[in-house]
Amino acid sequence: MRISDILAQRQSFSFEIFPPKGDLSVEQAEDIAKELCANQPDWISVTFSAGGSGNSERTADIGRRIERSVGTTALAHLTCLGSSRADVDAYTRRLQSAGIENVLALRGDRAPGREAIDFTYASDLIPYLKDEGFCVGGACYPEGHVECESISQDLDNLKRKVDAGADFLVTQLFFDNEDFYRFRELCDRKRIKVPIVCGIMPFTSVSQLQRMTFNCGASIPAKVVKRLVAAGDDPLAQQRAGIEYACEQVVDLGNNGVDGIHIYSMNRPQIGRATHDALVASGYLSA
Repeated sequence: MRISDILAQRQSFSFEIFPPKGDLSVEQAEDIAKELCANQPDWISVTFSAGGSGNSERTADIGRRIERSVGTTALAHLTCLGSSRADVDAYTRRLQSAGIENVLALRGDRAPGREAIDFTYASDLIPYLKDEGFCVGGACYPEGHVECESISQDLDNLKRKVDAGADFLVTQLFFDNEDFYRFRELCDRKRIKVPIVCGIMPFTSVSQLQRMTFNCGASIPAKVVKRLVAAGDDPLAQQRAGIEYACEQVVDLGNNGVDGIHIYSMNRPQIGRATHDALVASGYLSA
């Protein structure tokens, strides 16, 4: 099913998983997707690893299994930095043969040796994917992209994505819902009218939170810091604090009429279950 059709009908609920690395097999990734599907998501997204890791093929394989074995809509990520038109053609053919209709178009992280070839930005990739018949999503950043000098510049870039044909947007993680509400108002003023799905990543440790905020530029509100101080050095207490905080976030977002909630589950089904149960209790989801 096309995600644009889902969002036209209701507030959505979805998860993200990433392709296996190391000892994790594709079959185990499929098992994780099945566990997540017990929470009745509208779709599951699968991340894309560029740079020759081989995980791009696994993205298509896992997406196929989500669609055919698990029975849920798949959203396949695609990063364009460092990819030629031939690379993108080969990948989209794999997606099409797997029955995947939805793609999240991304520029991808800059890295040594990874330069633009045929696509410089996601806004260059989006119309190409639209011409191939995909429902296409784009990324957005409630606090502004880490490389942008201002939120105004970032909104101009986002408007280009939407004007290029993006059907919906998924946010980068954020920890203060007020940042998203301000961003939503700015998008409305900018005439960015496509659905915006909120991406939430529960932190599970102090070190993980530090990595996430450094990589994407998300700010850490005082209320998060206080919870971590209360958790102390106990890893289980840190994880519990992070999941509880994320559950409070998603309930508040649901109550404030967001278009959808997307959980960066980090391949941990227990995170999916906790957020699902919180949203059922709040009335956002039916039991």
